[in-house]
Amino acid sequence: MKTAVPCYYHLDVDVSPERVGQVRRILAAHLRFWDLEDLVDPVCGGAELLLRAIDEHARDKHTSVEMWWTGQHLITAVAENDRDLRPHQDLRGCLARIAATSDGWGCCASATGSKIIWFSQRARAGVRVPLVAKAPEPALSEGLQTPRELPVTVLASPAGAPRDLLEQSR
Repeated sequence: MKTAVPCYYHLDVDVSPERVGQVRRILAAHLRFWDLEDLVDPVCGGAELLLRAIDEHARDKHTSVEMWWTGQHLITAVAENDRDLRPHQDLRGCLARIAATSDGWGCCASATGSKIIWFSQRARAGVRVPLVAKAPEPALSEGLQTPRELPVTVLASPAGAPRDLLEQSR
C-alpha cells in the first residue's frame, strides 16, 4: 500500500449469479490499482457474501457497491433497494461471517427505504505507508558566531539608548 491518497469507487449492478463473480473481479482490480493487494481477499469475499445473499433473498436485485479508501481504512458498502429484505433475519449468516472477518460493520436505512450494509478493513501495521523522516537541511549558507557575553548594563539599557553607549560597552 503505497498510496495515502483518498480513493472512491461506485458501481451499480443488477445482481445475478454470474454478475457476482464479475463484480468480485472488478473490485479486486480497483484494489490492486490502489495498491491495496492485501485487502483483496477480505473485501471481495465480504462483498461477494452480501451480493449472493441479496441475490438469494431480495426481490429487487438492483444494488450499489461503493468503496472508500481513507489511507488507513477501506470501507465497503452494499446498498439494496428491497424494502421487504430484513438483514437481521434474512442475512443473519452472511452478517455473522462479515462481522468475523472485518474490523467493523453496520447496517443502516437510507431516506428511500433501502438498506446499506457496510464493513471496514484496516490497513495492517506492516502494510501502511511508512513516514520517512527527512534529514534537516541547513537554512543558512554560513554558520553564525556564538554571541559574546554582554555586560548586564547594556542588556538593561532602555530601548531608546543611543547606539554610542552600546558600541562603547563592547
